[in-house]
Amino acid sequence: MADVVILGRGPAGISTALYTARAGLDTLVIGRGGGSLLKTDKIENYYGFAEPVPGKTLLENGVAQARRVGAEIVEDEVVGIAFDSRFAVSTASGLFRAPFVVLATGSSRRAPKIPGLAEFEGRGVSYCAVCDGFFYRRKNVAVLGAGDYALHEAAELLPLAAKVTVLTDGEEPRAKFPPELAVEKKKIGALFGGEKLAGVRLADGSELETAGLFVALGVAGSTDLARKLGVQTKGPAVVVDEDRRTNVPGFYAAGDCTGGLMQISKAVADGAIAGTSVVKAFRAQSAVRSAP
Repeated sequence: MADVVILGRGPAGISTALYTARAGLDTLVIGRGGGSLLKTDKIENYYGFAEPVPGKTLLENGVAQARRVGAEIVEDEVVGIAFDSRFAVSTASGLFRAPFVVLATGSSRRAPKIPGLAEFEGRGVSYCAVCDGFFYRRKNVAVLGAGDYALHEAAELLPLAAKVTVLTDGEEPRAKFPPELAVEKKKIGALFGGEKLAGVRLADGSELETAGLFVALGVAGSTDLARKLGVQTKGPAVVVDEDRRTNVPGFYAAGDCTGGLMQISKAVADGAIAGTSVVKAFRAQSAVRSAP
């Protein structure tokens, strides 16, 4: 078990890891890809570079630096998070536990443009199976997505719902869905219903009756993961204090997922603050445990 698990391997996550690993904490970073930084050709407004630097180079240098000071970096997709006596981070291929977690997965993605989706939010449309699955016991539900995140959300719903259908909205499934899940690959036309969601109308005119639609497109975004723990959010941003603590003890957030200036310099600063905050909290806990 690690001392701290950091979700995201961009500037905020790696900056956090530099501070926690150098302070002697067993640090695990989980992430895949590099987000918008990996797609940035030239960066010329970051301190210390006389010439423009490719985003890929900056990303690779940061990862190498974190590894050099002792952080472990796992290339994987985070699909869920829960808490018992420790935080439990689920990925596409494993489960990792730690007393501290730092969320640094960047800004949340935008919701898909499907007619009726926004209108039925909170009235049948949900973004968290762990949070809302209980309300759909013995009812037909659907999950919107085609990858490992959709598979994870569908698996959460299977013991509760009467039937779970995966809607890929025209995509080919990227995950291996078990036979007990129905998979519908047709494009979605619109959602329909009255006071509450009643169903999904597909592009060919056919309809699927469902009481709930759980959105799990692509990979889990920052607010998707935060909601699973009851972390306070404001719009697409995770709410933190000046030490990058959330309202959930032991859970921190840094970088673009907290809103504000979407710049590398701000992400790195957030990571430094989150990292030092975790170190202080960890040492305080250790002192209490070792006290006679």
